Amino acid sequence: MGKFDGVLLASDFDNTLVYTEDALQNGEAVPPLPERNRQALEYFMAEGGFFAIATGRALAAFLNYAAIVPMNAPGVVCNGAAIYDFAANEYLETALLDETARERGQIVLERFPTAAVEAYHLDSVIHGVHCNEITRLHENLTKVPVLEVPALPDVPMPLGKLLFEAKHETLLEIRDFMRAQGWGEDYELIFSTGHLLEMTAKGANKGGMVRRLAQRLGARHIFCAGDEANDLPMLAFAETGFAPENCIPAVRESGATIVRHAKEGAIADVIEILDKQRF
Repeated sequence: MGKFDGVLLASDFDNTLVYTEDALQNGEAVPPLPERNRQALEYFMAEGGFFAIATGRALAAFLNYAAIVPMNAPGVVCNGAAIYDFAANEYLETALLDETARERGQIVLERFPTAAVEAYHLDSVIHGVHCNEITRLHENLTKVPVLEVPALPDVPMPLGKLLFEAKHETLLEIRDFMRAQGWGEDYELIFSTGHLLEMTAKGANKGGMVRRLAQRLGARHIFCAGDEANDLPMLAFAETGFAPENCIPAVRESGATIVRHAKEGAIADVIEILDKQRF
């Protein structure tokens, strides 16, 4: 019996477990996992805790980094569109976009020509339409080449999510346009950074999939950590939500417990706090 038996800790990857913002914004190399985080996670798991990644990244975009993350549970990928078992190399659950998503996404691209979109296929292929500078910076971050196609209807199904890429002001207009069409009733529309707008199936968010993961694991206590708007659903679901100092204001205002900056090992702080609790 370990101290953390029955405890699930789910963490966002980018800018929570590892600070990757400079790689996204400036094309720099993705830094290694902070050693404080590594040591803390190894202790947490040795004491019976479940550690899972809950990332907005598609599987293909996370696989190149999976080896650097100590984890002993399946993870939530594609912003809540799927649970993936990294040990068995298989999807356990999915919540996919419907057939109309490509056509609606194409309408958006035609109305907002400066925007790009990445379409995430479950077979670890990322297609791109209207690829722009943000797309290229995102490629540097994920280390997965984007396969360009002329239009979204050319992308094969099944799709986990669409990722719109543009200036923040344009993405706000895109989100409002889609809501005005009534499409907000069919999809989750949520920012993962200021210039990345995620579109997944309704109910496919990190909170919903962390809930399903906890049920699969039989976890009795669930804690989550994240820094962005797409982390809010799982922070709200958690017994306690944590956020690194570099989180956006909306996360800070949500009542999350703030720990040190992601660069300095935020997850180690989380585990130190949990280590003082009784379960």
